[in-house]
Amino acid sequence: MAARTSRRSGPVAAAAAVALVLGAGGYLVADAHDVVPGFLTLEPVPPPPSPFPVAPAAQEPPPLEIVLPPVDVDVPVPDAQELTALARAAADHEWMGDSVGIVVADQLTGEVLVDVDGDRPRTPASTAKMATGFAAVRALGPDARLATTVVQAGSGRLVLVGGGDVMLAQGAGDPTAVNGHAGLADLADQVVLRLELAGVDEVALDVDDTFFTGPRLAPGWADTDLSGGFVAPVTALMVNIAKTREEPYPPRHRDPSLHAAQVLAAALEERGVTVTGAPTRTEAPEGATVLGMVESATLRDVVAYSLQTSDNTVSEALGRVTAHARGLPTSFQGATRAVIAEMTDAGLDTTGAVLADCSGLADGSWLPARLLVDLVVLSADPTDTATLPVAVDMPVAGWQGTLAERLTSTPARGLVRAKTGSLRGVTSLSGTVVTVEGRPLVFAVLADQTPPGGQLGPRRVIDTFVQQLAGCGCGLP
Repeated sequence: MAARTSRRSGPVAAAAAVALVLGAGGYLVADAHDVVPGFLTLEPVPPPPSPFPVAPAAQEPPPLEIVLPPVDVDVPVPDAQELTALARAAADHEWMGDSVGIVVADQLTGEVLVDVDGDRPRTPASTAKMATGFAAVRALGPDARLATTVVQAGSGRLVLVGGGDVMLAQGAGDPTAVNGHAGLADLADQVVLRLELAGVDEVALDVDDTFFTGPRLAPGWADTDLSGGFVAPVTALMVNIAKTREEPYPPRHRDPSLHAAQVLAAALEERGVTVTGAPTRTEAPEGATVLGMVESATLRDVVAYSLQTSDNTVSEALGRVTAHARGLPTSFQGATRAVIAEMTDAGLDTTGAVLADCSGLADGSWLPARLLVDLVVLSADPTDTATLPVAVDMPVAGWQGTLAERLTSTPARGLVRAKTGSLRGVTSLSGTVVTVEGRPLVFAVLADQTPPGGQLGPRRVIDTFVQQLAGCGCGLP
């Protein structure tokens, strides 16, 4: 397989530095030039869109429900030869480079309609999050929640115990939110009540984040991935995904668990409990008395958040809880093994699949386009709802998440659900599209040797191809 130049040299490293110095404004400039992930381009502003379509696929899924657009099984399948001709034209475009895989399948039957080098593993970028989300909901179930607790480790000594929730709120939790569903202020309220009943007003507080093991940083991550805000050190609890300030890509706290313990200590102090010393790491004793507990949003909602926002840190946490569910080490190695094992156990052909991390950020991950298509076809099977969130909770074209500013015109707008992927030299998109005739298709496009010039060129080619799929009445009289 041809060697790839590291994506972190040149424009990407410079853009990350600009973003760090200039804050959101600097990042938006880099985003507009397509050298960092984001929604902006230098493409001319499109005219105002027509009224938003009310097609079932374009409507937001009600909370805690799993829905798919109604499908007329009598709608003919598009002609495979015509679709293949469109795919080959896209793959051969100069903006796509020399390594392109495209697969299209009928969602209802799984029949492969297009296969342009689809079995060759390629760098997936953030489409790897589809595999991680699939594995997580399959291993734990979509209704699972992640608990954060405070236990009593001895007389006057408390331990904050992380359970994998990296989206804790600093204040009160918001039951309608995913990021911030559980709040450390609520946890403090519970603990203070128990302490008052026991007549205790002075404690020491430590933190136990041993639920996640191994290195906190993947070998394939660069320092600019942290300073540029693309990922946080992976620990078993964080406040607001370890963000140091509220913007899309802020620097992250270097020790998220200790930061969370400091936030809880401050909340206890505000409630009249003296906290002696500074929090340190420890391991909570087995069977310690629980003084308080808060729970995350459902795993389905957490997976949807990771797919909608393409958040690397959340995806890494999902990989680790998947590893725990399978009895594997909750490390990078255990998490990546767990994700591939879940796909294999589900009957998917994982030949050639390699993951360096669970988010697609690190160099060294390889997935075939064919595997991504098979994964979505399996997830969309209404007879097994466990993994349906992966099929229905991806960003919707022209409306949500990382597709909000893409595919904004008909026929694709509102009728494409797909996961984006962007690294230097890598552009990918995988998901579902409903044709104008009403036939649901599954597609994956991976290009991992795109020429210099940023994301705009290959994105245009891929988006044009997906628009052609959406508008295809191929083979119909």
